[in-house]
Amino acid sequence: MPDDLYERDILIWAEQQSALLRRVANGERVNMVDWPHVIEEIADLGNSELNAVRSLLLQAILHLFKLAASPDDLAREHWLTEIDAFLGSAQQRFTPSMRQRIDLDAVYANARTRTLRRYRDLSLPTQCPWSLDALLEGDLDSLLTTLADSPSQPNPA
Repeated sequence: MPDDLYERDILIWAEQQSALLRRVANGERVNMVDWPHVIEEIADLGNSELNAVRSLLLQAILHLFKLAASPDDLAREHWLTEIDAFLGSAQQRFTPSMRQRIDLDAVYANARTRTLRRYRDLSLPTQCPWSLDALLEGDLDSLLTTLADSPSQPNPA
């Protein structure tokens, strides 16, 4: 496109491009499709969804660790609700091709490191005790039991 609408207002740009692509799909010849940015946005969409699922899993694990660190905290019910929401959203956004692209061990290690900075006396398993399927299933009682039953290592700090 001759102007910089893509940089100025991506919402309007996206609406215009989708209208143009509908016309192309109906067999009309259209010369105004911003192909380089359309291609970039489609590629980014997939990466965005993958990153969203990783982030939701990370948040759920961080909250599971909060429960392990402070099981009697007044925020317990809030944390349980948050975990349920994070895992429910992850499950809804998850697609089969993400299975090979989500490094659950890396997500877990990130959550473990962040948690141990705050809860210095907490012992947590060094390896992720859950499978991706178990997390996406979202059975909170099972997730908490698995965490409690997993061999833990004290924080080295």
